[in-house]
Amino acid sequence: MNTKSNNFLIFQPSKSAMQSGLAKSEKWCLSNSTANELFISSVFCWTGSSNSEKNLTLFFDTLESAVRYAESKSLKFDVIEPKKRKIIKKSYSRNFIK
Repeated sequence: MNTKSNNFLIFQPSKSAMQSGLAKSEKWCLSNSTANELFISSVFCWTGSSNSEKNLTLFFDTLESAVRYAESKSLKFDVIEPKKRKIIKKSYSRNFIK
């Protein structure tokens, strides 16, 4: 496998839009960012790829461990820093005040 030509991303996944909790959003992900060599099957009309690494996602507890792993494997990578959430306090009683 030639993984040295692929670009990888290190990021924290966003929280699910269906839930209000932040579960599984504190870990760091290392995933392949290239989606090259796509083809469409003429028989089944499925989209496929000859690059089996495009679905590769590794999870790490810290950013430093993800960077250390990528550097030890000589991978080209970019780090996407997470944006801080702005928490707006809401109160039910505010609906009845002018």
